[in-house]
Amino acid sequence: MLRIGIGYDIHRLEAGRRCVIGGVDIPSSAGLSGHSDADVLLHAICDALLGAAGLGDLGQHFPDDDPRWKNISSLILLREVAMRLAERNMSVVNIDAVIIAEAPRMAPHIERMRANIAAASGIRTDQVGLKATTNERIGAIGRGEGIAAQAVCLIDARE
Repeated sequence: MLRIGIGYDIHRLEAGRRCVIGGVDIPSSAGLSGHSDADVLLHAICDALLGAAGLGDLGQHFPDDDPRWKNISSLILLREVAMRLAERNMSVVNIDAVIIAEAPRMAPHIERMRANIAAASGIRTDQVGLKATTNERIGAIGRGEGIAAQAVCLIDARE
């Protein structure tokens, strides 16, 4: 049985934090604020996968009041989500995502992000679609206050 999931995440930009998106350290004067590494892209993907599997959301599995997840790499969280799907005989068919940010520029990092997502999810790079766009200077993202991401995935739930 094929199942579809969607995910969305947004994090505020904060001076002095690392900017990690798709498991890639991106040079920037500000990074994303959060309990983990705040990787907005991987969080959206995790939520899409968990939703497709009927397993809730990221916060249920990795609560932000649990010190085990403090500053953890979201690539580890994505690997854990993929393992939880595999334990239930579910496999990832594909992932498609978009990063919404005014800055920093994502294009130079897209291929490394795709490779990281594929490796952590246990799929091939050609099963990962990834784009970046701006918010045309509209709203909080457009003012450079944060970065958001949306993801959709297809999983195969073998019976």
